[in-house]
Amino acid sequence: MTSEDREYIPSPAQWVRDQVELYERTNGAEGNTLRDSGLPVVIVTNVGNKTGAIRKTPLMRVRVGDTYVAVGSKGGAPQHPVWVHNLRANPDVTVRDRDQVMEMRAREVSDPEERARLWAAAAEAYPPYNDYQSKTDRTIPVFALEPR
Repeated sequence: MTSEDREYIPSPAQWVRDQVELYERTNGAEGNTLRDSGLPVVIVTNVGNKTGAIRKTPLMRVRVGDTYVAVGSKGGAPQHPVWVHNLRANPDVTVRDRDQVMEMRAREVSDPEERARLWAAAAEAYPPYNDYQSKTDRTIPVFALEPR
């Protein structure tokens, strides 16, 4: 089944639905920061691990070379965000960075040195990540989204 054949299920969170719609409708000219914080985001499109449907999530724009870094922080909550489970089950994703749309593959980073390097880049782009890790007992997952 191709992604064109899959149903799109918008996020249950209204602000996420609104941001994704605005971002896509304007080709990233609007809705490109996290809740108007001035901090840039990308839209990651993936396949739901339970539904098999298309899901779309605004994530912090963290780029290291050709790799985008996705951090499963969920604000330091005790559980992972749903998209983490989706990427583990279905690693092929699309990243929309404003008007650029790229086919990528998600790889959960387990090498400690690589994870530390990518975490540092993510925390530079969004400093609250360090606070989020201190708020939870789980290790916050880090994914490298790389060109397919």
